[in-house]
Amino acid sequence: MSRLPPLIALSYFEVAARTKSFAAAAKELNVTPAAISHQIKALEEHLGVELFVRHHRRVSLTPAARGALPELQEGFQALGRAVDKIRCYGEERLVVTVCAEPLFATKWIVPRLHRFYARCPDAEVRLQASLHTVDRARESTFAAADLKRAGIDVSVRLGYGNYADLEPGRLLSLDLVPLCAPELAASVDDIEALRGLPLLCDGTLTRLNEPYGWTAWFRQQGVDGETLRELRFGNGLLAMEAAIAGQGALLGSRELHQAELSAGKLVVLADRPLDCDQAYYVVSAGPSQERSIAGEFRDWLLEEAGRA
Repeated sequence: MSRLPPLIALSYFEVAARTKSFAAAAKELNVTPAAISHQIKALEEHLGVELFVRHHRRVSLTPAARGALPELQEGFQALGRAVDKIRCYGEERLVVTVCAEPLFATKWIVPRLHRFYARCPDAEVRLQASLHTVDRARESTFAAADLKRAGIDVSVRLGYGNYADLEPGRLLSLDLVPLCAPELAASVDDIEALRGLPLLCDGTLTRLNEPYGWTAWFRQQGVDGETLRELRFGNGLLAMEAAIAGQGALLGSRELHQAELSAGKLVVLADRPLDCDQAYYVVSAGPSQERSIAGEFRDWLLEEAGRA
């Protein structure tokens, strides 16, 4: 370590060598060009070799600088990775970032979060909602590298549960039945009457390669489902609010709309669930790669699913 020059001088050299400009390096580092020049001169004196050839309003690298730059950049990258690992054991060690489809995040995870905080009172859950948690194909390409790239510890995926390097835990089946507001239900006495209603569509389901919606449900009942009046919404939360407002019937999950069913805001029109292969799965990088708080949250989700 005694042979190494000051880290700040090395960092200034890396930026100046990459940009080939003291002025550009100063702008990137938010310092003055004079500060860059001073650190470079001190580094050259420390090493006993010139690193830059000074021209009028520009600089060029000497052979010594060109040869050292790639390894120096690799060294800074390795140093950054090491610092990130240290941070994982610092003040962020009890922060867990979770991502789920908007309806599941809002109607399933949020109402239960108080029980996780009772279990881990020092934890902080950063919950994100995204339609990118829907897996289109049966063999998902979503992998541990995607979790790391997105800065996510735990993801709840809507799909088939097939992942190359992730171990999925099944949370909830996709149980879809016709739902609507009570006042609208009074006008529906058979499937043909239901077919004549405005049919609300959760756009989340249309993202699947094998979309599950009203056409599939009516076909399962032996009724023509090709000429339907469908109103599509971007996600399940929007479709649910439209159904509560009496704007039509929604094909939705009883489990995810349990609060609205219990409060009488929605009713089940027909207890005939659509056969679906998809389900909600929790995935994470696994014990060997994840922080303990991520494993704790994953285990809690699976316990909550078992309780439900």
